[in-house]
Amino acid sequence: MRFVFKAKDAEGKMKEGLVEAMTQETAVQVLQKSGLTPVSVEREDVGNKFVKSFRKMWESVTHKELVVLFRQLATLIEAKVPLVTAISAIEAQTENKYLRIILKEMVADINDGMVFSEAMMKHPDTFSSLTINMIKAGEISGSLRQSITYVANDVEKNYQLNAKIKSALFYPAFVLAVAGVIGFVVVSFILPKLTVLIRDMNVATPWYTQVVMSLGDFMSEYWWAVALLIFAFIGSAIYYIKGDVGKKEWQRLELKIPVVGKLLRYVYLARMTDTFSTLLTGGIPMVRALIITGDVVENAVFKSILLRSADEVKSGGSISTVFARSEDIPPVVTQMVRIGEETGKLGEVLEGTARFYDQEVDYITKNLTSLLEPILIVGLGIGVSILVFSIILPIYNIAGQI
Repeated sequence: MRFVFKAKDAEGKMKEGLVEAMTQETAVQVLQKSGLTPVSVEREDVGNKFVKSFRKMWESVTHKELVVLFRQLATLIEAKVPLVTAISAIEAQTENKYLRIILKEMVADINDGMVFSEAMMKHPDTFSSLTINMIKAGEISGSLRQSITYVANDVEKNYQLNAKIKSALFYPAFVLAVAGVIGFVVVSFILPKLTVLIRDMNVATPWYTQVVMSLGDFMSEYWWAVALLIFAFIGSAIYYIKGDVGKKEWQRLELKIPVVGKLLRYVYLARMTDTFSTLLTGGIPMVRALIITGDVVENAVFKSILLRSADEVKSGGSISTVFARSEDIPPVVTQMVRIGEETGKLGEVLEGTARFYDQEVDYITKNLTSLLEPILIVGLGIGVSILVFSIILPIYNIAGQI
């Protein structure tokens, strides 16, 4: 059978994992022979693991819930409430059952001797590398309260940023989806009935009308096959995008989409500069801060730039040198980073740059609807015009000749 263990090594660092043994006493002996001092050794609870996996499938932890979690935690720590007591209090009033399981496990881990950041590391799907490293930096420097406040502010900023993007893109996405459904229904079920009138009159029709009539006949007969192909294409695209290669390709492509690409570029720049500034202010070494920022920015293009910057810094170079060679980094950002490096105030300079791009994102999201409306109107107008000139006008002409 398998046992879950938590133990300390010779340096006092906490280790955890699984060990195969016939009994609990044998598992303890195996750990001791490996040079570990057992803290807890328990039989693996397969049922609890299954419940947690089931909860994870149906109840993920949202950005909003993380905002509430860290805001409450920051408030309780500010009020001198012990960390374990604070997490337990938050767990008791959390409605998300999956998050409650996570918080209970964290309380148990901290009681067993783990530090807060190590307990968070066990849940990488919930807590980002930025959050974990900021908490770890606070533990090392003795400013855990300040680090939790930093994390609360950062999570709230990201939540507000994502909310702005969703609200800005919801309207055009909704219009396109409705137009697509209506277009499919019209071509599959309504258009064939209109073309019957033209065929019954047995009159000459323009070539474009014949094309539309043939399309209507095909859709009337095989609409179900076309629907299956559309769903299969969408499903395949989603599956491909979720893969490593597909995700990178999509993240490069999304930056080239008209209007929307500019918004996403500014979002990533705001997130990149703000995260990097927060990490530097929190005492994280520059190379480590660049790597963490690359993981947090959530775009393969900017992640690649940041990782190259980390390699450049390791070899004694500067971040601005890599930025200057990257066409995806605006010259103003490169110049600001260069000034920050020369003056030794990179964190402060990046903070100002982040504020600038936050304001640009606000401006674009507020005006995105007005920017996209002409494109949507032209697209819908073209679709309606094709239907009118191909079918409706010939019917009126034929009716006028009778």
